[in-house]
Amino acid sequence: MPFSHHSHSGQFCRHAKGTLEEVVLAAIKQGFQVYGLTEHVPRYRLDHLYPEEVDAGLSPGSLMKQFTDFLDEAHRLKSFYASQITLLVGLETEYITDYDLDMLSSILAEQSSRIEYIVGSIHHVNEIPIDFDRAMFDASLEAFTGAGEPGHSAAGHMDQFLSAYFDAQYTLLERFRPEIIGHLDLCRLYNPELRFSEYPNAYTKLERNISFGVSYGALFEFNAAALRKGWATSYPGRDVAEMIHALGGRFTLSDDSHGPQRVGENYSEMRDYLRGLRVSELWFLSRPDGHAGPIFKRGLSPTCLHGDWFNHDFWKRGTQPV
Repeated sequence: MPFSHHSHSGQFCRHAKGTLEEVVLAAIKQGFQVYGLTEHVPRYRLDHLYPEEVDAGLSPGSLMKQFTDFLDEAHRLKSFYASQITLLVGLETEYITDYDLDMLSSILAEQSSRIEYIVGSIHHVNEIPIDFDRAMFDASLEAFTGAGEPGHSAAGHMDQFLSAYFDAQYTLLERFRPEIIGHLDLCRLYNPELRFSEYPNAYTKLERNISFGVSYGALFEFNAAALRKGWATSYPGRDVAEMIHALGGRFTLSDDSHGPQRVGENYSEMRDYLRGLRVSELWFLSRPDGHAGPIFKRGLSPTCLHGDWFNHDFWKRGTQPV
């Protein structure tokens, strides 16, 4: 029963395509039985908007309305297609400044009955996006004191950057305990061959974050989006995946689709990657059915997919055109 916990649509995200309903229909066609509908939470300062949002004349206020509209539509679709697919409704985090976390707390309090889970992701370091384009990534990297100055170690500079990313991630995990930890090593998007073991401070913080996620039962997503961005693997890379496994972490799957055309994209390649890692067990989120299993504080349960997950009929279907 392959599944995804992380998705976007052009209806509620300017860098995606299609409507949310088109995404759901694509997931049904692909044979998904559990599919998570998530959207980025709003950002609250004009200078934190992305260029395409500025060009569209959006404001922090309109982003908030867009997010509540997403919740309305996601729950409508959850009910309408309940006989064909289990849809879960969640959000993906943003952490640019501490104010974003305070506002996330407010959203979770106000919308507690409508937000079933969190995908805990970091997309900014030094208040600069690290996954929008290479120029912004480089600007974030260069924002550290001493960057580019004579005698400043490039390795030390990268260690600072990575450490800042993992510190922000830890703050997010500690405060909100997201059910899904999203693209854990996004910080090396433009450097997929980077090995964290070469950066001792960052490596220690990475291990700390994984251990903390394991301690409260988080699911670590294998995220197929890395494959369409030029990686040879999904997120996380092999070294991080092996660390998660060694520390007792539980894995799940996400396509991180940005429109119906991306639903299930590269899942077969991601399956082969997981088999190469000898991942024998996959988990997904489900609504409690009365069994006496653990339940996350927002109400969903982590559920193990029993049997040889890689032999499920889903994989025989392949990704079908939308």
